[in-house]
Amino acid sequence: MLRDITLGQYYQTDSVIHRLDPRVKLAATIIFIISLFVFNDIAGYIVAALFLAIVIKLSKVPFKFMVKGMKAIVFLLIITVVFNLFLTPGEPVLRIWKLTITKEGIKLAAFLVIRLSFLIIGSSVMTLTTTPNQLTDGMESLMSPLKKLKVPVHEVAMMMSIALRFIPILMEETDKIMKAQMARGADFESGNVIKKAKSLVPLLVPLFISAFRRANDLAMAMEARCYRGGEHRTRMKPLHYVKRDFAAYACVALYLITGAAAGRIAETVCALL
Repeated sequence: MLRDITLGQYYQTDSVIHRLDPRVKLAATIIFIISLFVFNDIAGYIVAALFLAIVIKLSKVPFKFMVKGMKAIVFLLIITVVFNLFLTPGEPVLRIWKLTITKEGIKLAAFLVIRLSFLIIGSSVMTLTTTPNQLTDGMESLMSPLKKLKVPVHEVAMMMSIALRFIPILMEETDKIMKAQMARGADFESGNVIKKAKSLVPLLVPLFISAFRRANDLAMAMEARCYRGGEHRTRMKPLHYVKRDFAAYACVALYLITGAAAGRIAETVCALL
């Protein structure tokens, strides 16, 4: 299960999406996530699904590799579906004991599952096609206007990049610790909820110690190399927009227009019917 988490990993291959400016991918991901919560009908989600499918195809990242990241949120999806099915008021469809499934609950649960699934896959596309260094440079460039408000843009971008970079490392460390503890007789599966929570103590303690040790080693390494972020720091590969980046922005704009138009057309058709 831990190896199935793809967020923060980078998949090395040569594709159009990999060659895009990181600022384009960051902006497109943010716009895509916002659109998932703006679209409120099936037509908009069909457009979003087609757009996401095209991007995945162009990225040359295996779809199975991206879907692996969904296994980590299956429990969250189940909870979301159950709560929305039984706690959303509206027109009753099915009654189970004292619980009622409504038409509005089914619609809301379906939309939330689609939103969460597309959100995870869309975010994975960005991290799988962008290196941590590119993410740092892209975030710092996009947030540069905040420097006028005395916001430490470079430090914020660096922290976010390091956090994403350490996700797969910590997952791998967790997997190693869990296997080592199981070899010593630890049981993480059986028992009730309280027993399972207590069984995680031998896992969490060494994991936190390892995480703090890694953080300290990273800080010492940066200090030893006289690392100083912020102003007057040069980059090995400065970011420059090229034609394909502007074309990507145009495609994102076309996606938004198409999604909004599809929603309006669907509303008009429903009203006429």
